[in-house]
Amino acid sequence: MTSTASTRGVPRAVTIREVGLRDGLQIIPRVVPTSAKLEWIRDAYAAGQRELEIGSFVPARLMPQLADTAEVLAFARTLPGLVASVLVPNLKGAERAIAEDADAMLVPLSASHAHSLANLRKTPDDVVAEIGRIRAARDAAGSRTLLEVGISTAFGCTIQGRVDEAEVVRLVQAVLDAGAERVSLADTVGYADPAQVGRLFEKVLRVAGDRLDCGHFHDTRGLGLANCFAALQLGIRRLDACLGGIGGCPHAPGASGNVATEDLAYMLASMDIETGLDFDALIALRGKLAGWLEGETLHGSLWRAGLPRTMRGEEVAA
Repeated sequence: MTSTASTRGVPRAVTIREVGLRDGLQIIPRVVPTSAKLEWIRDAYAAGQRELEIGSFVPARLMPQLADTAEVLAFARTLPGLVASVLVPNLKGAERAIAEDADAMLVPLSASHAHSLANLRKTPDDVVAEIGRIRAARDAAGSRTLLEVGISTAFGCTIQGRVDEAEVVRLVQAVLDAGAERVSLADTVGYADPAQVGRLFEKVLRVAGDRLDCGHFHDTRGLGLANCFAALQLGIRRLDACLGGIGGCPHAPGASGNVATEDLAYMLASMDIETGLDFDALIALRGKLAGWLEGETLHGSLWRAGLPRTMRGEEVAA
């Protein structure tokens, strides 16, 4: 990749963490059969994906879509080199993730006070204290499950509105002090723009350094890929995405549509950034997902337009 003012500092390789099995399915009312989820994992792995968020340890009565997380995790862990992560909202969920030997657990912490109460019925500082207890429980168990904290609504909130950047930085420092090993920033409701992404990531990097290594963006207002690029320019090497651009937060009105995995993979490949992903396999898997979610709206552009001839190595006639 040629170094220019626009690409200097951009990583040569990026990991796309597929979060469709959790973030994608949690907002869809139907329950996808476990057999389909295992097929999704098999096909994603065959397509080159090596990091998947496969579910969440929450009570089945609250989220029946993810009630089979333990079974799905057990299968994911049979695939060599696959990092299988789960979302855990509290200590009880973390204890299950530890017991089931998840590779990583993601604790959501909302920078919006109003969203935190709606989503977890706790203030942000209550969640920070819970993270400390989760780290202590993980260490006491002798577990190697990595502890990541995702700072949600970091760029704004449909309930609260503006979220102060200084509050985001304060919370990042607090969760690191509490024992988080990795942090990510999430645009839960699709409010962010590239300038805001660059500004906030830069501020958080001063506090977190390389422990900030992931961005989670929604394409609600069409800026998802642009926001991913803004994070890349600051050296971020991991990005979340959902196959077919599905997903959203049930407790954040209007929080629809993650960045589509296949579109993000295409953007990165077009910039000569390595992802290890096979486009044809991703598009074939997207077709299966459309069948499993028949009647639901999927998003994205690559599946419709296809790869350009230049990327497929075809000569274009003069």
